[in-house]
Amino acid sequence: MLSRLDLRSGVTAAALAESLPRAAIDIDAALAAVKPLVADVRERGVDALMDQAERFDGVRPTSIRVPAHACEEALANLDPELVSAIELAIAHVRIGHEMQMPEERTVEIVPGGTVTQRWIPMQRVGLYVPGGLAVYPSSVVMNAVCAQVAGVGSIALTSPAQAEFGGLPHPTILAACALLGIDEVYAAGGAGAIAMFAYGAGECEPVDVITGPGNIYVAAAKRLVLGTVGIDSEAGTTEIAILADDTADPRYVAADLLSQAEHDPAAASVLVTTSAALADAVDDELVRQAAATKHAERVHVALTGPQSGTVLVSSIDDGLAVINAYGAEHLEIQTADADRVARRVTNAGAIFVGPYTPVPAGDYLAGSNHVLPTGGTARYSSGLNVHAFLKSVQQIDYSRQALETLTEPLVTFADAEDLPAHGHALTVRRTQQ
Repeated sequence: MLSRLDLRSGVTAAALAESLPRAAIDIDAALAAVKPLVADVRERGVDALMDQAERFDGVRPTSIRVPAHACEEALANLDPELVSAIELAIAHVRIGHEMQMPEERTVEIVPGGTVTQRWIPMQRVGLYVPGGLAVYPSSVVMNAVCAQVAGVGSIALTSPAQAEFGGLPHPTILAACALLGIDEVYAAGGAGAIAMFAYGAGECEPVDVITGPGNIYVAAAKRLVLGTVGIDSEAGTTEIAILADDTADPRYVAADLLSQAEHDPAAASVLVTTSAALADAVDDELVRQAAATKHAERVHVALTGPQSGTVLVSSIDDGLAVINAYGAEHLEIQTADADRVARRVTNAGAIFVGPYTPVPAGDYLAGSNHVLPTGGTARYSSGLNVHAFLKSVQQIDYSRQALETLTEPLVTFADAEDLPAHGHALTVRRTQQ
């Protein structure tokens, strides 16, 4: 079922750059498409958001701001088993993110001169939760818990209006907000929602940082407003890569590739393996398992698209070269000595180690975050974590005696850079003693 790329004769940088399975993404076209939408919200605010909801979501909300009672009603009507599952996710994700919190530290540079490393939470953040082909209360949990652990004071959340629910976001989204105590919720999606957070609209005041996954248009809008606000990363359409050898179970590999393919016809599922026999067995399993899945047509389009495929390599070393060049959003290691192999990965949004750590565990309950960089951006960006909601600030405190020890070398340094007023800022204090 998967297209196949044979790199067993050798892995070169040129081959990796040119031939790895990739979605045909035109970010310039996406930026051109979202630019007028963002500008319209900046200029017309709520009216523009209403128009965009009607155009893209098929419904004109009565209000962009979701009434508080709607969230409580959604929670009251939610299946108790789902409530328990969401509560479990909240608990696990909170534990998994509390360990990320950095501690304030002070170091004495010279006697009487200290530098303190402080961490200050953002004052206000905007959380984006998709609402297209599927409903994602898990994304509410991933975004909101992370911001709460970081200590953010003001949290706003938005998700697209749904025609089926009278212009409100999906009720499961609203119920998750109620469970998390998020009471500032908006019915807005796509590029317009990103603009709402960046520039403000109606009751929504501008935020400092926008986080959350979305399609290419959401990612493009986040890139467009970067600088006006901070963003987490350009988390676009989902992708999975699996590095496997002949010890892997083809049933597990196929199931995990399929699990991401059901997200979206543009989702990427990539297998990198040293075993042609495993690749053949995985193809057979994909045919069998995909036929029985609910979203069989969507899965077929994703698995047969140019963004998905199998890459054959001659060794685990070559497989790691492919994996690090690809920089997958989700990476599974299903090899012998999987932990040791995983430690050699340098580019991945999140790494899932061994046969019993499938990506869906991380999507919901493992305690990690599922808002992750896509499209190879894992080379330079990280998955959503508390640091996205924190600023580091150094606080410097020197006594008169401590400053005196720096005066002569600092004046020398300042004179070398032809900045004598810098040195004067120290020597003036000496003359006034």
